Amino acid sequence: MEEKYSLQSKDEFKNVVGEQCNHLQAVFASHYKKFDEFFKELLENAEKSLNDMFVKTYGHLYMQNSELFKDLFKELKRYYVVGNVNLEEMLNDFWARLLERMFRLVNSQYHFTDEYLECVSKYTEQLKPFGDVPRKLKLQVTRAFVAARTFAQGLAVARDVVSKVSVVNPTAQCTHALLKMIYCSHCQGLVTVKPCYNYCSNIMRGCLANQGDLDFEWNNFIDAMLMVVERLEGPFNIESVMDPIDVKISDAIMNMQDNSVQVSQKVFQGCGPPKPLPAERISRSISESAFSARFRPDHLEERPTTAAGTSLDRLVTDVKEKLKQAKKFWSSLPSNVCNDERMAAGNGNEDDCWNGKGKSRYLFAVTGNGLANQVSNPEVQVDTSKPDILILRQIMALRVMTSKMKNAYNGNDVDFFDINDENSGEGSGSGCEYQQCPSELEYNATDHSGKSGDKASYADTCVRAQPYLLTVFCILFLVMQREWR
Repeated sequence: MEEKYSLQSKDEFKNVVGEQCNHLQAVFASHYKKFDEFFKELLENAEKSLNDMFVKTYGHLYMQNSELFKDLFKELKRYYVVGNVNLEEMLNDFWARLLERMFRLVNSQYHFTDEYLECVSKYTEQLKPFGDVPRKLKLQVTRAFVAARTFAQGLAVARDVVSKVSVVNPTAQCTHALLKMIYCSHCQGLVTVKPCYNYCSNIMRGCLANQGDLDFEWNNFIDAMLMVVERLEGPFNIESVMDPIDVKISDAIMNMQDNSVQVSQKVFQGCGPPKPLPAERISRSISESAFSARFRPDHLEERPTTAAGTSLDRLVTDVKEKLKQAKKFWSSLPSNVCNDERMAAGNGNEDDCWNGKGKSRYLFAVTGNGLANQVSNPEVQVDTSKPDILILRQIMALRVMTSKMKNAYNGNDVDFFDINDENSGEGSGSGCEYQQCPSELEYNATDHSGKSGDKASYADTCVRAQPYLLTVFCILFLVMQREWR
């Protein structure tokens, strides 16, 4: 019977802890899915809007050069899904290629070799044929995409950390304390008497000592997430960048048209005079590539401002509240478990409760959270010299992600990497249309025994090799010194 009650008390403890954690995990999983769907659909909508508008405005000329714009959106999607894309270089390349195409169109009476067009692209930065649009758009796109991708990754990391930590395996000492707390009162006929709240609190702090050590890094991580949220609803708002991107690119094209004569003259000076086309081909070339379309957006036209059935403002408002509620989750977990009526009596029922020996007030003070504080725990023997490896991994994962969040807050690009060959599932965009998606995108928050282990062993080898290398260098120095003499 004791064995049966021991297993039963362990199961009840795991169930209550699991319920608390599963709720938090579901919150992060749900918001991750919403943000991920929103960001992806926003990109799809922006690409469709640009395509529809440019087909209507530039017609056949756009259709002939549409792959340039398709490549732009392909790279933006690849950055969000996979990472490993230098956004600044990619955007610079887009404007250089666009200049080559437009330069040929506005100077259709000449023949340009590939080498000549390469020379033309080198003047993109100097001549600013597209005005200030490329510089502004590069800054806006880079900051917005870094913030969006980092925030989505943060939600995925939080989801994975909670998932791993929610699976508790009580030690023998914890299991014994749980049995005594939940079922030993039955032996005295006190079947309906529930454990005292403070008595339960001490046992939960002992059984969840390692989880309590997560709290410091967890709170730092939540604060960093809230910082990035401010950017998402302010200057780094990806919706306000992507929604009018078609208008901005068309403004740049108009600017190039307006300044085509001056730009062409300066290019001819720098790259040399181009070779004219034969007379019979000039008229045909001009008629085929006449580029006189002017884009004047109709601001009264209703434009799609939402994706995935919502807006970024709504998503941000909701997630901000949930993030604030998630702070101090791990330090509050023991109290929240004891607040469950299945585990303990209410806080106001301090005299008519089970204190581990009888129906009376519990007299011991409640210990603090975390492993180090369990030295003085009167109910659970905890080995404070052996921290849980799984918990340490989660602490490291949160620390790394917090650093990435702070970088994203400052508008700096973040290199995501997979620190384990194993993958925990979906990434930012679980469709994974790109081959590298599983390993590149999903930052595995819960295990780093793979590649990081290789790096550690490599570092150890280097350290061990240093005395030997030092000896070799000393011998070589002495030999060379003797030669010089």
